[in-house]
Amino acid sequence: MGCTAERVAAALRDAAAVIAEHRDELVRLDRAIGDGDHGENMRRGFTAIVSKLDSSTPDTPAAVLKLAATTLISTVGGAAGPLYGTAFLRAAGALPDGEVTAAAVTGALRAALGGVVARGKAAPGDKTMVDALDPAVRAAEESTGDIAEVLAAAAAAAEAGAETTVPLVARKGRASYLGERSAGHLDPGARSTALLLRSFADSAREPGA
Repeated sequence: MGCTAERVAAALRDAAAVIAEHRDELVRLDRAIGDGDHGENMRRGFTAIVSKLDSSTPDTPAAVLKLAATTLISTVGGAAGPLYGTAFLRAAGALPDGEVTAAAVTGALRAALGGVVARGKAAPGDKTMVDALDPAVRAAEESTGDIAEVLAAAAAAAEAGAETTVPLVARKGRASYLGERSAGHLDPGARSTALLLRSFADSAREPGA
């Protein structure tokens, strides 16, 4: 079946279920160093994506990602809406009109990272989602496998990258207001990035993907 619009839509539905499952964990992480709303905001945003997909599924992978982007921007509060929305929008813009290959998926991940960096002005080490997404992109670029293998490599790197945020002192966002007190906590944005990439990797391995 390949990377069709239907497969991308199914992956977003799977991701919505994962975000809902981890909603309380993300709330707890964000409560420690932020506003405490990241989990609920993300759940609301991905629930809205599923609702839009229930009404109509766009006919290309890029169009599905663009729908996700605009939905997140309009429904997710805080920094997460603009950041994730920009990531999905840049990824959509990087996908070709024709066949979506592993190289195209890697390019979409690179574009997503570029969008997040441009929007949030964060760099690796700032204790943000970039600490998960940057190593994920580098791992994807080093992979020589198919789409599922590229996403699996990205997910593993994102999970490891998210863990590196624990000892860091936040330099961006609400957490930066805490200064040294932000150390010792996992960044919620990095965690949600890792959750999404792992979900996408799992979806890509499903029969028919």
